[in-house]
Amino acid sequence: MTYHNIPPVYDVNSRILILGSFPSVKSREDAFFYAHPRNRFWRMLAAVFGCSEPENTDQKKLLLLNNHIALWDVIASCDINNSSDMSIKNARPNDIGIILCEAEIKKIIVNGKTAEKYYNRFLFPVTGIACECLPSTSPANAAIKTDELIKIWKNSLINY
Repeated sequence: MTYHNIPPVYDVNSRILILGSFPSVKSREDAFFYAHPRNRFWRMLAAVFGCSEPENTDQKKLLLLNNHIALWDVIASCDINNSSDMSIKNARPNDIGIILCEAEIKKIIVNGKTAEKYYNRFLFPVTGIACECLPSTSPANAAIKTDELIKIWKNSLINY
């Protein structure tokens, strides 16, 4: 069993909650989200908000909080081979209630189909809040070019 080791990023001003599935090996090693250098999450988010790409954890947290975004993952623990979402078994959810109680979340976005699957299985029945599934920023999602990814995410993040 592998356990999630990264606390959520949020504050009382967070309005959008972005949920991934489960941290990659690299993210678990670095103890922060989307640490794999080929994951496009931070590049995409910087482009959406018209700022430079953050270079360290503190800058990443500021990018999120300055734009009223909370960030966490759906899964708290699971059996997983390396970083493969397709290998996830025995998943247990994180309790996003702690974020929902402290921040006025207006929209929940999931980063990719695996996050959507586990959100709908575990968290939607508890929260009653439908999620919006956006294309994964993972390097495994090579079918969507970065420019298109940015356009889709921008449309959702800016128009809430």
